[in-house]
Amino acid sequence: MAAAAAPGALGAWQAGRARLVAAGCAPLGPRWTLPGSLTGQRLGPAIRARGWAPAAGGLPSRRGYSSEVKTDDELRVRYLEEENRGIVVLGINRAHAKNSFSKNLVKMLSKAVDALKSDKKVRTVIVRSEVPGIFCAGADLKERVKMSSSEVGPFVSKIRAVINEIGGTQRLPRAIGMSLAKELIFSARVLDGQEAKAVGLVSHVLEQNQEGDAAYRKALDLAREFLPQGPVAMRVAKLAINQGMEVDLVTGLAIEEACYAQTIPTKDRLEGLLAFKEKRSPRYKGE
Repeated sequence: MAAAAAPGALGAWQAGRARLVAAGCAPLGPRWTLPGSLTGQRLGPAIRARGWAPAAGGLPSRRGYSSEVKTDDELRVRYLEEENRGIVVLGINRAHAKNSFSKNLVKMLSKAVDALKSDKKVRTVIVRSEVPGIFCAGADLKERVKMSSSEVGPFVSKIRAVINEIGGTQRLPRAIGMSLAKELIFSARVLDGQEAKAVGLVSHVLEQNQEGDAAYRKALDLAREFLPQGPVAMRVAKLAINQGMEVDLVTGLAIEEACYAQTIPTKDRLEGLLAFKEKRSPRYKGE
């Protein structure tokens, strides 16, 4: 999504009815779309193929928050209100381990995501770091080294279930091409924000602000752009994009047609047409 030239960055994904915007920003569902973003931090190419980018920086302002669910200090779930109603912020807070994924954090993320999937009022989810200067260091290797061989596979699968943008050997070539992907993976080279944007790994690179949350603010701006859009159309568009990218163009167009057919009998489609006729903003309800 967006990235700051100093500590703080973001990415975005979508899920079923909601859009998950990963910041340190798209809807929640079986597959997430996480447009990349980062700050002056560096990205490990093997795991940060297009999408899951850093979102770090200063803590968000308390203004505009209605509640905080304290499942654990490592993950903070906040529901925004007022003009941001429908946006939820997931804040990762493992400063001592650079926000790396532990079994406990993955478990909490999985629980939070499952709850958000079934919440029809949630339209957009922002994933951000609450640790200045870092988004996520990947898996917690100190914990990993203590795992038995039989534990490693299930743990990695669990991470994929929560964040399905992981999978550098498959996603990176699709995002930037096979030759460059091999070069980055074989060399284990790290990229700064400008380099990552130049090769198409991230969508935005930002100058850091005084508060240290430029990426989060960009994610919030993007989330606000998503809010007025029709939930039904957003959901099927995401499905068409995700599935279409895995097949040839002819099959992809057939998927698109099938997805559009799902919108035809909905109230939202009729509302969109009526709003256009009456020259007003549509009032979608996701029905």
